[in-house]
Amino acid sequence: MTSWHVPDDDLRAYAGSGLGPPLLWSTETHLFACASCRARLASLVPVDSGWARLDAALDAPRPRPVERLLVAVGVPDHTARLLTATPALRLSWLASVAVTLVLTALLASAVNPVVFLGAAPLLTLIGVAVSFGPGVDPTYEITVTSPVHAFRLLLLRCVAVLSANTLLCAAATLFVPGHGLTIAGWFLPSLALTVVTLLLSPRLGPAWAAVLVGAVWVLAVTWAGMLPFSTAGQLSLFAAVAVLSVLLARRAALFDVLPTRRLR
Repeated sequence: MTSWHVPDDDLRAYAGSGLGPPLLWSTETHLFACASCRARLASLVPVDSGWARLDAALDAPRPRPVERLLVAVGVPDHTARLLTATPALRLSWLASVAVTLVLTALLASAVNPVVFLGAAPLLTLIGVAVSFGPGVDPTYEITVTSPVHAFRLLLLRCVAVLSANTLLCAAATLFVPGHGLTIAGWFLPSLALTVVTLLLSPRLGPAWAAVLVGAVWVLAVTWAGMLPFSTAGQLSLFAAVAVLSVLLARRAALFDVLPTRRLR
């Protein structure tokens, strides 16, 4: 069994996990019986290095279902990790939003569609409010001291929250039949409220900005009724989103100035 020894190149490949079967199997069998080759292997792979890799493997966080889904659709793993730290992308949060939307849609079908159209953007707004900031983001302290731009992270999370809520709202509209395309009028208000909240975040913080914008939206819907969801209202919202998005892009640098003081 020990009349031959594993060549140095094969040992190096084995140490670097680059040796494939059947050579891998014969090498492992030989190492089990040959103390000399085990000693040579130990010189190639220091014990401290091996323990360090083992500790890293044991301490590495296990991807959650949402993170695995994001990686499966092509999102880089580091970006998926940042996104899944968002409370509004957790399965428990999404499930509660889905239940709320369905109950609101059922109430709207029996009472008035404006109930659903007014409530759906508010749920998105709440998700945006808890997307970034101390007390709601478990990675906030790490983020503000890392080379990740605050604006990029906040924008990524807002897009993810918008996408998730759009899918849930689209499914909930099935419970409000008989209103045609009007029942999809929640989308542009959701987008507009999100952009306005982002614009106010450097000064007020995401949470307080969302509270202010949400309060104004409730007053507007209470006073105007179905007007924001009419053709004229939707065109106005579309124009507002376009203008505000350009303004937001120009103000991106504000999100990286003293983030620990401003985004709270």
